[in-house]
Amino acid sequence: MLKATCHCGAVRIEIPSRPTEITNCNCSTCRRLGVLWAYYDVGTVNIHGHPEHTDEYIQGDKTLRTVRCRTCGCVTHWEPLDTKAYTRMGVNVRNFEPEVIGDVRIRLLDGADTWESFFWEDLP
Repeated sequence: MLKATCHCGAVRIEIPSRPTEITNCNCSTCRRLGVLWAYYDVGTVNIHGHPEHTDEYIQGDKTLRTVRCRTCGCVTHWEPLDTKAYTRMGVNVRNFEPEVIGDVRIRLLDGADTWESFFWEDLP
């Protein structure tokens, strides 16, 4: 397990493995938060201090909640509201030390308009 915390340490995150890619989304929420997402199956990530030290934000189509530390405000993850319909969750890898994540490829996701994604190195 790879470990991280929010800034104050009230919320601790454990992911089962280093991500193979991370996503930089430009939707109205993600671009304001400045997050980078790694995706994992629900149940494979351990979030300590949640929900007792967290607040949530549910927006739009009400399919997921974005979670942040109640003390320092760091966004830690998002999780589906219905884990039977949606089995994936996102972890904000910006909470991990850079050397833990390493040089993972970053997928750019146009969540604002087209929902298309690409890697910088794949552009002509």
